[in-house]
Amino acid sequence: MKAWIFHPVTYVPSRPLPQVWPVPATAYDTEIGERSFHNAIEQAITAEQLGFDGVSVAEHHYAGASLTPNPSVMAGALSQRLKRATIAMLGATIPLTNPVRVAEEYAILDNLTGGRLVAGMLRGTPNEFLTYGTNPDETRAQYEEGVELILKAWTEPLPFGWQGRHYQYRTISVWPRPVQKPYPPVFVSANSRESGSFAARMHLNMGLSFCPVHVAAQLSAFYREQAHKAGWEPAADNMLYRGFIHVAETDQKAMEEVAHTYWQVPTADAKPSVAHSASETSGGGTATATAPADLDVKKALSADQFKSMGLQFCGSPDSVFEQIRQLKNETGVGIIDFVFQGISLPHDMVLHSMELFGKEVLPRMHDL
Repeated sequence: MKAWIFHPVTYVPSRPLPQVWPVPATAYDTEIGERSFHNAIEQAITAEQLGFDGVSVAEHHYAGASLTPNPSVMAGALSQRLKRATIAMLGATIPLTNPVRVAEEYAILDNLTGGRLVAGMLRGTPNEFLTYGTNPDETRAQYEEGVELILKAWTEPLPFGWQGRHYQYRTISVWPRPVQKPYPPVFVSANSRESGSFAARMHLNMGLSFCPVHVAAQLSAFYREQAHKAGWEPAADNMLYRGFIHVAETDQKAMEEVAHTYWQVPTADAKPSVAHSASETSGGGTATATAPADLDVKKALSADQFKSMGLQFCGSPDSVFEQIRQLKNETGVGIIDFVFQGISLPHDMVLHSMELFGKEVLPRMHDL
């Protein structure tokens, strides 16, 4: 199995942020924001040094959980600091963007990395559609057409025109061309049956995010079934799972740190104006993990509550390895994209968790 680390560039505040979307600009502290970017780059470099196989970034808007509304910028910076690891764009939100622009930016990144780019293309979450006034009823069709357009832009040898339902261009001729042929590995969401069917039909890799293991097993089985109908058989590396992780010396220490520092629920009385569960933050698909009924939003989540919301990997190195092995056995996925940075987790604690994972879990994970 391969291990990637997800870097949304999390804004780690010194005081609770307003629980609304979009987060008001008045809540932003430039010193904290600048430090968050530096910390994310340090974590990415540390991950490569520890033997992680890849680093991923994603597109999100107007929220402290992710400071990368244009992940290509962050990926470009990482491309000049990382010399071995895959850089995965997981990814651009296609209905919010110009798909030709996505094809061009990804081609640049594939050249900057010497062919180490993974190209993720997502539909997005309901709140994201408000960013640029995108009609949510059109996003499924926009997404699928946009993906098809990008693939053609990478493979068509001569300038061509495109007259689709949502996109019309008189001429397209993407320069530079991708280094990888016919194009970089493409991952799309399979968090819903519709998206999983699309991924299989298009012979694309699939990703699952923040859903419980039994749900991930059902969705991955559906994807394989649809791929078989489309005439191909996915391998383990065609399937990715993203989940939250925290590693400490003992199970008890990890649980305590999760409850009090990983994802501290702010004490503000305001409720989110656009609510979304853990799985919705992945960038596309139907929500599957929900908050437990006894959750008090004014207190830090307990370890059990947090795990029920999507923290699949938590504990000592031995415990985390067993959790990874269970996921592998039940879903068949070959890549896990780990989220080490909780919104309230101190930078040094993230690095310590990563180090324990890299030295005591990763070598065994590579042998699975």
